[in-house]
Amino acid sequence: MDEHRVYQYSFASVYPHYVAKAERKGRTKAEVDAIIRWLTGYSQQQLDAQIAAKVDLRAFFGDAPAMNAARDRITGVICGIRVEEIAEPLMREIRYLDKLIDELAKGKAMEKILRTPAP
Repeated sequence: MDEHRVYQYSFASVYPHYVAKAERKGRTKAEVDAIIRWLTGYSQQQLDAQIAAKVDLRAFFGDAPAMNAARDRITGVICGIRVEEIAEPLMREIRYLDKLIDELAKGKAMEKILRTPAP
């Protein structure tokens, strides 16, 4: 099977779309960054460096310091596909991030987006 073209997109080219989507709905770049850091384990400095280096999505997710173990709790539909049913691991990681940004834009509380357990 041919590799998905999206894997070659630079994270730096996708990131502004995440921020714009959030800001259109009254959310912030800081919230977008917090979601990305939660999912990938990057520090803010590492995230900024990945954006500046214009790494592709394969490298961005492949080099992530610590993909969050709770990401398997991300469920639902994004682009007409259930994220939990995506077989290709890299595509699933990309869609997890898409889903989290979608939840942010829909006004969901950060605690729920970041799958923080109830006390």
